[in-house]
Amino acid sequence: MKKAPSPVRQVVCPGCGGPSVYAPSNPFRPFCSERCKNVDLGAWAREDFRLPADTPPDDSPYGDPKLH
Repeated sequence: MKKAPSPVRQVVCPGCGGPSVYAPSNPFRPFCSERCKNVDLGAWAREDFRLPADTPPDDSPYGDPKLH
């Protein structure tokens, strides 16, 4: 018995907010286009996405008593 094809699933493109087909036929999923995918990649490369921190990281080495 054949399985009925599932309906095409559309999601909101995280880049532009437009509709995007979420299926293996869309090589840019979850994005709607190569442009939206590349804009997002550029934002990651520019470090636009960051986690907030209360204090800057401590770069001092751990465990070396001569450095304390």
